[in-house]
Amino acid sequence: MAYELENRLVIGVSSRALFDLSLENEIFEKEGVESYRKYQLEHEKDVLRPGPGFPLIKALLAINALPGQQDRVEVIIMSRSSADTSLRVFHSIEHYGLGITRAVLASGASLAPYLGAFRTDLFLSANEEDVQSAIDSGIAAGIICDGALERRETEGGEADVCQIRIAFDGDAVLFTDESERIFREQGLVAFEENERRKADSPLEEGPFARFLKTIAALQQEFPPDEVPIRTALVTARSAPAHERVVRTLLAWKVRIDEAFFLGGVSKKEVLEAFGAHIFFDDQAVHTNRAAQVVPSARVPYKSR
Repeated sequence: MAYELENRLVIGVSSRALFDLSLENEIFEKEGVESYRKYQLEHEKDVLRPGPGFPLIKALLAINALPGQQDRVEVIIMSRSSADTSLRVFHSIEHYGLGITRAVLASGASLAPYLGAFRTDLFLSANEEDVQSAIDSGIAAGIICDGALERRETEGGEADVCQIRIAFDGDAVLFTDESERIFREQGLVAFEENERRKADSPLEEGPFARFLKTIAALQQEFPPDEVPIRTALVTARSAPAHERVVRTLLAWKVRIDEAFFLGGVSKKEVLEAFGAHIFFDDQAVHTNRAAQVVPSARVPYKSR
C-alpha cells in the first residue's frame, strides 16, 4: 500500500536549516561544487552540529511518539545537494535519532516543483530562491536565520522542553501585507485610521494562515492540558489596531494561545520569555535580533 501524506503535518527542511553547514557552505561558495563534494565525502562519518531549525524539527517529530499520533508528522529533507553528498546528513540524522527517512535531493535544481508534490505544509531553508518560490506557490516558508549557536549546542541531546512553541508576526505573515503597505506608504496615522475603519472586516489570509489553521486542527485532537503545540502572535501592532486582528482570528475560528501587541517594543525579549522553537517575521530587522535568542526565519513577500 502506498504511503499517503494526507492528514499529516508535512515539514520540508533543507540540510542547511537542520544542521550547521556554515563551513561546508563557505567551501562551496569559495571553491565550487567539486571541492564541496570532496569535503563531504571525506567527512562522511563526522556528525554535523545542530542547525537553527534542529530544535523545531526534533520537537515536532516527538509528536509521533504520543498516543494515537504515530506518523502524524512527516519531515522530509529537501535539498539542492546531490545524493552522494547527503550521506553525511543522513549519518547525522541517525546519530541524533531523528525519524527522517525521506528526501528530495535535487543536485542543484530548484525544489519548487516538489513542494506541492509532497503536500508540504511548511518549508524551511537557507536558500532564498527556494523559499521565495514556495511563498509564491502558496506554501508557508521561511529563510532560516543563523544565530543562537551557543544555545543550540545542548539541543542535540534530550529535549528540555515538552511543548512546542511557535511564534508568528501578523502582517505579511499570518495576514497579507495590505495594512503594512499603508503604514509604509502613508504612515502610522493613516494605518491606524484604516484599521479602525475596517475593524469588523477580517484581514485576508497571508502565507502562514493555512499553516496556523493546520496547527489549530492538530491542537483540537488533544485535551487542553496535553496540547503539544503552543502558538503566539508577536506583532508591532497596538490599540486601536489590535481589534481587527482579534476579530480576524475569531472569523477564522482559530485560537492563538498567547498574543503580544507590542507597539514598537522589542520582540527579542518577549520571544525569549515565550521560549519559541521558531519565530516567523517578514522583516530582517526583527528576525536578526530574535535569532540571537531563539531560532527565527524571515518570510519574504509574495512576488507581484
